[in-house]
Amino acid sequence: MQKRIAHYQEHFGTLFADYFAALRKDFDGPPLSRFTPRCLDLLQELSLRGGKRQRVAFMYEAARLVTPDHVPGLDEAALSIELLQSHLLVHDDIIDDAPTRRGGPSTYYAYRAEFPDHPQTALGLALLAGDLAAFLSLQVLLDADLPVGLRAAMVDVQTRAAAATFVGQVFDLERDFPGPVTEDLLNSVSEYKASRSSALAPLQLGLLAAGEDPAAHDATLRRYALLFGISGQMCDDYLSLFGDEAVTGKPATADVRDGRRTYAVRAILAAATASERTEVERALGNPGCTDADVDTIRSIAQRHGVDRQLRTRMHHYAEQACTEAAGWRPRWREEAVAFFEQVPVWGVERSL
Repeated sequence: MQKRIAHYQEHFGTLFADYFAALRKDFDGPPLSRFTPRCLDLLQELSLRGGKRQRVAFMYEAARLVTPDHVPGLDEAALSIELLQSHLLVHDDIIDDAPTRRGGPSTYYAYRAEFPDHPQTALGLALLAGDLAAFLSLQVLLDADLPVGLRAAMVDVQTRAAAATFVGQVFDLERDFPGPVTEDLLNSVSEYKASRSSALAPLQLGLLAAGEDPAAHDATLRRYALLFGISGQMCDDYLSLFGDEAVTGKPATADVRDGRRTYAVRAILAAATASERTEVERALGNPGCTDADVDTIRSIAQRHGVDRQLRTRMHHYAEQACTEAAGWRPRWREEAVAFFEQVPVWGVERSL
């Protein structure tokens, strides 16, 4: 599985670097502007810095469900997927006030470092950089040498995925306000914020490029994407509290300091005693949250077996996604079906 995904990472890494080289050569920007080239610099740095490229792998493998051939439109769709992801990362780091991303400074903090005396300018430039990436993600599809109908269908998929993710971000912020947070609510946040752009849209784009109508398989694609997205988000939330900061790329205090009612935090609050809940709530949303505070929360979680419970739940959702993909065998190619059947559990186990 790792070798298969690494192949897509290598292919796409070259494709993405070539895209930015061509973009910079032909970009319609004001020749006297200094800020415009810097905006492109930061977008390129973030986009090429890394990332698992899971969305890209899903898109190429979705096409392979129908045909083993590399069909027209796949590379343009891959670029669109990752440009939209760059947009989402830039804006997500603004929302979360996150200093780092993919082992380097977030776009927002890069601008803050360059304009320490002009914080509003730094914020505005980061917002605009993210917006530019979003529109570039659509432009790359509109410029593709593809039939008009296919281009329109791909743009429709991407705009719907983007809109769903924006709604998911709104819901994500709503989630963190005081009030009851259930696993069903968190699953709904995961569907809108992550599943639709990270799994469903790549599946739809790959099938479209291969000549298949994804609408004919809408229900099963949505079920798979949702289950995969929930297991992935649950895994991310687990690692944010229990993982290695060198691997996650963000401090373990981040979610607690920001008062985020993640799957991990919800499970801890549900399992804790009244006095323990008071300790957890005292740390949640506290800008002065320390490593010691997080160690206390971890101890509470481990005392009640919450860490084990979370691992069990994420495996449960991953296994359900595997079962959903196994049902694709009568209609699609075995090799690609096996990929989608194996990747959810493989992804969880690799992360843990």
